[in-house]
Amino acid sequence: MRKRKGRRRLWIGQAVLCCLLSGCGIRDAAYVVAPVETFAGQMEEEAVETAEGQVEEEISSPERREICVYVCGAVVNPGVVRLPEDSRAEDALLAAGGFSEEARTDYVNLAARVSDGEKLYIPDRQEAEALLSSADAQASGLVNINTADAALLCTLPGIGESRARDIIAYREENGAFQSAEDIMKVSGIKESTYEKLSSRITIN
Repeated sequence: MRKRKGRRRLWIGQAVLCCLLSGCGIRDAAYVVAPVETFAGQMEEEAVETAEGQVEEEISSPERREICVYVCGAVVNPGVVRLPEDSRAEDALLAAGGFSEEARTDYVNLAARVSDGEKLYIPDRQEAEALLSSADAQASGLVNINTADAALLCTLPGIGESRARDIIAYREENGAFQSAEDIMKVSGIKESTYEKLSSRITIN
């Protein structure tokens, strides 16, 4: 009887021990596995959010190409300036220090976009007046003998390349023509030649 009771106690003890061990194992497994799975999910979500954020940042702030513009004329610091792509003439002007005191500030369209390799020339007030007069004369079909280049002068009747160079040389030595008739002061241009081109020329 004592042996049987001892065996029963042993079996009961072993059964209780197994239950305790099994219960602890389940609790430990649940305790360990659940946090690992949760942590893995959080890591995956954070990785996705980081990747999406990087893509959005790249899309929202694309790299801008740099361009070079030569700004000259009536500006404070003429020279080549570097600007972001899609810059305006105003940006190029400001990069060159702005207008000088002699500049004709309304001649150039400052809202226009500038391109790589472009030359932006700001005329002074006197140059602007001459350019505007020349443009008006050309629009009316007249040639301004004070501002026309050799090619334009050659379009006049009786004026060839040699005579066109003489007209330009006279302007450089004596200043602008004061009247259309003054063109006869140029060597080789007589009254007969003037009569042919008088209706085609202007000094304004």
